[in-house]
Amino acid sequence: LAQFWDSFDKPPRYRWYLNKLDANMMLYFLLSYFIKLLDSSNISNAYVSGMQEDLALDGQQRNLFNTVFYIGYIVGSIPSQFLINKIRPSVWLPCCEVAWSVLVMCIATAQSATLIYILRFFIGLCESTTYPATAMVLGSWYRPEELAKRMSVYDFASALAPMCSGFIQAGVYTSMNGLGGIAGWRCLFIIDGIIGLPICFLGFHSIPDFPNTTRVPWLSDLEKDFSVLRMAEVGRKSTRKLTLRRFLSYFQNWRIYAFNWPYILFNLSATYSYFNLWLQSLHKYSVQQINLIPTAGYGMAIITCYLSANISDRMGVRWPMLLVAVFFNFFGNLLLAIWDIPFGLKYVAFFSGAIGYPVWGLILTWASEAFQDDAELRGMLTAVGSTVSSSISAWLPLLAFPTPEAPRYVWGYELMCALSFLSGIGVLFFVVMEKR
Repeated sequence: LAQFWDSFDKPPRYRWYLNKLDANMMLYFLLSYFIKLLDSSNISNAYVSGMQEDLALDGQQRNLFNTVFYIGYIVGSIPSQFLINKIRPSVWLPCCEVAWSVLVMCIATAQSATLIYILRFFIGLCESTTYPATAMVLGSWYRPEELAKRMSVYDFASALAPMCSGFIQAGVYTSMNGLGGIAGWRCLFIIDGIIGLPICFLGFHSIPDFPNTTRVPWLSDLEKDFSVLRMAEVGRKSTRKLTLRRFLSYFQNWRIYAFNWPYILFNLSATYSYFNLWLQSLHKYSVQQINLIPTAGYGMAIITCYLSANISDRMGVRWPMLLVAVFFNFFGNLLLAIWDIPFGLKYVAFFSGAIGYPVWGLILTWASEAFQDDAELRGMLTAVGSTVSSSISAWLPLLAFPTPEAPRYVWGYELMCALSFLSGIGVLFFVVMEKR
């Protein structure tokens, strides 16, 4: 059992302590991140399930919905890390989640693309704090040998959310499309928002903030002191005040660049979200099938997420499994760049991209191990990386993957192939700089 989850081989009191962290903090962050991804990815399912026809969308609106989301993400990512330093995560994160859940439900009322643009911007703004803050909090509570499996849960969620979005949209379209005069794609946004609201309020109870500031009732005073001690044993420093001068100093050493080179390129080179546009272009699948078929790839991603984390824990290093994920992503993009390949091989190409999913948990675990001396840096790494990648993602798909060209893009997959290769070089650069 210890090979499956590390708390099984701990002494009883230690196991009880870890189980408390997992059952409260980990469970909330898993559900929260799942809802975040569900609420940000549902636009793709809605687009191929009637939204395009009902709102008379054409041209680049699908990409522009994502562009304005990324603009909101850009605006919020770095400022939110300063706010986390002032406002407890147990207050700030659930409040942001309440806001974006309500905004998601408002999309169901849209009669034009304009309102969706506005709502998507503010959804991106509210969601921008989630991933950096989650990585910062988790990295402050778990030791290196405990962190990879738990961060892999977020890779799991990143695959499970769009998978469930496909199932939900297929089910909604079958059973609720036209019910009460409401289109099925509108019901999707209402359901997603309703799912998110109860989880928001769980956060006020479950987020423990940081070991040196926690006030949660589910940890005893002895366990709170133990939390500070066990982080000190591995050289992980407590949180400190984040000033502008300290923030600017992060850009004067190699750390932020070595981490963000592969991290940003991982973000940019993912192309699995275009799978359903290819399926739609074939004119042989129903709306339900277009939503359901891509879920198989997300199922593969869930398996590889766990296996990658488990193997990297046994090896004691993270970069080899990152390179394996990069290989699958590169291979899938290479086949799609060639394009004129057998029908079945095109499925292999898209599914290879899904198998290359398990990178986020591994690289964040690696960063937590490499930069244990600075809690704020660990949070800012992902905030800066998300800001840069979102800045590029706001316009790159408009050029590389213009919707009117779907499913065959002039140079989109060729570019993603190059970015995949460069992300592997970035992983090796991180290895070299860490050893120095």
